[in-house]
Amino acid sequence: MSGIVPERVTARVDGEFVVFLIGMRINSWWKVHKWLPVFLAMPRMLRELDADSERGLLETRTWLGLRAPLLVQYWESFEALESYARDTEGEHLPAWKAFNRRVGEGGDVGIWHETYLVRDGEYEAVYNNMPPTGLGEVGEVAPASDRAETAAGRLGRTTGDDAPVDAGD
Repeated sequence: MSGIVPERVTARVDGEFVVFLIGMRINSWWKVHKWLPVFLAMPRMLRELDADSERGLLETRTWLGLRAPLLVQYWESFEALESYARDTEGEHLPAWKAFNRRVGEGGDVGIWHETYLVRDGEYEAVYNNMPPTGLGEVGEVAPASDRAETAAGRLGRTTGDDAPVDAGD
């Protein structure tokens, strides 16, 4: 249980940040030569980003689904994310070009991403009996009590009738 925070906590992040979701979907399992290079490109990018904290990637989490791996990334800014995506010396741009050459619009493997610009204070998070995760690793972990006890309170949208839901029987 090392690293587990044995209480209900929330995350506090100073300033704006970016949440970036990126994934792929294997549409034709038997065409390994199409999807495997796409799948293997991401670990190279993550190693590159991990080696250079100045690039602006704050944290990443990877989930491996049966046919659709997903990464959730937290970036310090959209400018940092875009700079990495367009860096001609980095791993991303060659991988993107190779995908378009090798797969293009053939339908055998899909890739997607979504980018969310998060303004200061316009997010909420809660963790219970968890190690620091997601925003909890990016920012500071604090007790989820008083105003931070409910989602509305953490978002600063409390109306007074948003009492915590009783988790008991």
